[in-house]
Amino acid sequence: MFNPTAKEDANNIMIKVVTDSTSDLPPEMATELDITVIPCNVHFGTETYLDGVNLTHQQFYDKLATASELPTTSAPGVGVFAETYRRLLEAADGVVAVHIASALSAVYSAARLGAETLDQARIAVLDSGSVSMGLGWLAVIAARAAREGLNLEQVVERVKDATPRVRLIAALDTISHLWHSGRVHWGAAFLGTLLDIKPIVEVRDGVVHAIARVRTRKKALAHLRQLVAEMGPLQDLAVLHTHAPKLAQRFAGDIADLFPRERMAIVEAGTVLGTHVGPGGIGVACVLAGG
Repeated sequence: MFNPTAKEDANNIMIKVVTDSTSDLPPEMATELDITVIPCNVHFGTETYLDGVNLTHQQFYDKLATASELPTTSAPGVGVFAETYRRLLEAADGVVAVHIASALSAVYSAARLGAETLDQARIAVLDSGSVSMGLGWLAVIAARAAREGLNLEQVVERVKDATPRVRLIAALDTISHLWHSGRVHWGAAFLGTLLDIKPIVEVRDGVVHAIARVRTRKKALAHLRQLVAEMGPLQDLAVLHTHAPKLAQRFAGDIADLFPRERMAIVEAGTVLGTHVGPGGIGVACVLAGG
């Protein structure tokens, strides 16, 4: 039985952290925290790419702009997860893998099956319930805990404690991508005469919820700022954008009184949010401060 009060020598414990490319973790952040990122597959018609390997964000958005139909993503094979975990376990005491919401993707299922081929007592596969930096922050929290020298159970406990405190909200420039993706049923309410509406959405427990609708981008960003302010003290915050870096920088400045600008991450969302949100979206992925 795990004893949370037990003292262990940090020098003798090594936990490795794994996530998938839907986390949108900036490469420098993943490298600094020694987080292994498994690339998902991105399909444009008959062409298949490895997310972040032979398809950069710029290439993705270039293709998205000219594609006749929306791209799709698929999970890496079970063997990819198994091999990654096996390799990491050669030099580590355990692996904590945090993946995209199981309601949004088959990645979590494939990751679980991969772990089942190995020593499951040394691998924890967790469902983030989120995507993009909502998922990314949980991987970061796991990596920070691993750096403290915590054991497998303690790292998992940190992630599970933080999971209900993750928030991911976004102001969309258009509803069309989300509607055509088939991910939501409420999109019909925005069509027709309401095509110029800028919806505010939240990803919660793997489901995209519409939480507000406004008429202009200016009002959408003002409402987004208000929502961030109402969250109270924050532990971590990233401003997300879908191919709109200048707008993201401006919004980061607009909320600098709510969270220290020097601690903010500016992150370009990749294939999952990019496909379903479309270009020009601005969002916030954050972790509420713990009690």
